[in-house]
Amino acid sequence: MTGTMKMTARKTLVAAVAISALALVSVVPVSPVLGAFPEELQAVYEQTLRPFDGESVREVDPESMVGKVLCGYQGWFNAEGDGANLGFHHWTKDERTPRPGNARIDLWPDMSECGPDERFATELCSVAGKPAEVFSSFKQATVLRHFQWMRQYGIDGVMVQRFATPLMHANHLRHTNFVLSHCREGANRFGRTYAVMYDLSGLGPNSMSVVMDDWRELRTRMRVCDDPAYLRHRGRPVVVVWGVGFNRDRNYTVAECGPLVEFLKQDGCTVMLGVPTGWRTLDRDAVAEPLLHDVIKLADVVSPWTVGRYHTPDEAEGHGEQIWKADLAWCREHGLDYMPVAFPGFSWSNLKGAKLDAIPRLKGEFFWSQFEAAKAAGAEMLYVAMFDEVDEGTAIFKCTNDVPDGSPNQFVTYEGLPSDFYLELTGRGTRFFRGEEPADPK
Repeated sequence: MTGTMKMTARKTLVAAVAISALALVSVVPVSPVLGAFPEELQAVYEQTLRPFDGESVREVDPESMVGKVLCGYQGWFNAEGDGANLGFHHWTKDERTPRPGNARIDLWPDMSECGPDERFATELCSVAGKPAEVFSSFKQATVLRHFQWMRQYGIDGVMVQRFATPLMHANHLRHTNFVLSHCREGANRFGRTYAVMYDLSGLGPNSMSVVMDDWRELRTRMRVCDDPAYLRHRGRPVVVVWGVGFNRDRNYTVAECGPLVEFLKQDGCTVMLGVPTGWRTLDRDAVAEPLLHDVIKLADVVSPWTVGRYHTPDEAEGHGEQIWKADLAWCREHGLDYMPVAFPGFSWSNLKGAKLDAIPRLKGEFFWSQFEAAKAAGAEMLYVAMFDEVDEGTAIFKCTNDVPDGSPNQFVTYEGLPSDFYLELTGRGTRFFRGEEPADPK
């Protein structure tokens, strides 16, 4: 294809995105369209979404992402008997009671501070012979404790994951709405901030309206953006769309993402996009489509996913020097902000059958190296993956070293460190990142 033909093809794609976006905004108004869902889903929205009317403590400034270190919050854990009717969702492969062989997590949560109604029994015992228990994110007390930890250890807040596909199923929608309400309560009660992050993983083609419809419900029924703890940036409420431009496991196109970004922008939002590591160079994990850059330019903040993309402190330092600096330069040239991702380690042996402890934590050295690399690259905001992600072994919240004997399942530990080590390290990293504390993680 000649250069002229390539340019013409690209202009055609960009025009298609622009036309689709304008058409979609014009036929799908930002004002509420009640009754746009199946009756069962509409009932869930009506029953679970309410405006916030509680007291709010303001300690973290929610008006800007600059200087913030924010964690991803999955909130996707259930247990039989928690009231959600989802079984042991995300704890096990079959959603039945955890027992030897069916676990899908690689870290085990520290349950020592949970109350009796927050503990759910399993058929496993720890190495020390204690009954192994799990929690449910459906329980408000559990989520509030997580936000209390954020306050205690100096963590600014979270981006609450809201997976698009479960929004189409009543029980999952109900759970997701409860978790968001719990997070809102926790952020206000403990002086933190939070924002909604839509994860497009698993979404089918021509399905972006699922996100648009849901966002209208959050805006109109929950009035989420009027909440004093809700995160804002550039003078507008923040909404994140994660999963734009990846080259695998995606049944929707980059072109479909453009109208969604335009819709959120028309609704007065600051939009952050979660994109692949190779977004700028259109290689590695990114689609080789120049259109991706045009969609990114519609947004306000870029956040490349780097979990698993480097494995050692030296590789993290090199990534910051070679990739993050160049990414930042591109973003500044195009008027975008940039939020790199840091993670403490990685393991998904029970979930995927991969190597246990595939990216070792090195007692915090690996995690800390990314705070240093992001700061050296010139980043002004940082995303930590994740607060509660025990599935892929990236959690920073309290996990136990006294893991169950779940053979053939195996579990990683915090290498004998205290269960709150990574909460404390994230708080220290936040202060270091803002220039409030010297570079000494010990």
